[in-house]
Amino acid sequence: QLQLAESGGALVQPGGSLRLSCLGSGRTLDYYAVGWFRQAPGKEREEVSCISKRGTASTNYAESVKGRFTISRDYAKNAVHLEINDLKPEDTAVYYCTAGSTLLAPLGCYGATEVNPPWGQGTQVTVSS
Repeated sequence: QLQLAESGGALVQPGGSLRLSCLGSGRTLDYYAVGWFRQAPGKEREEVSCISKRGTASTNYAESVKGRFTISRDYAKNAVHLEINDLKPEDTAVYYCTAGSTLLAPLGCYGATEVNPPWGQGTQVTVSS
């Protein structure tokens, strides 16, 4: 059974950078599209970025993060990273990753799907001076 765990969240100043990681265990992430979502207090969850399965070079980014966020796979670690640059206060949220979700194909990220796609526990990103 695939399980996911996010890490890398922190308190950072505006303009700073972070690397979030989504580590898979139990199964390889290679066959799954993996997505990052975030949820700020009082707001609905929103898609941030996603990446298709291994061998399919397609990624997607929300308009609000294009040019600042970069998603990538780390095959050696069975992980997907989200590099975040030029952080803004509006990036403050809990960031979650998921794999095998049917939410991802409409976003242009393709891979195997799971009936009950796993989500991680989330990692907090706070951007404040």
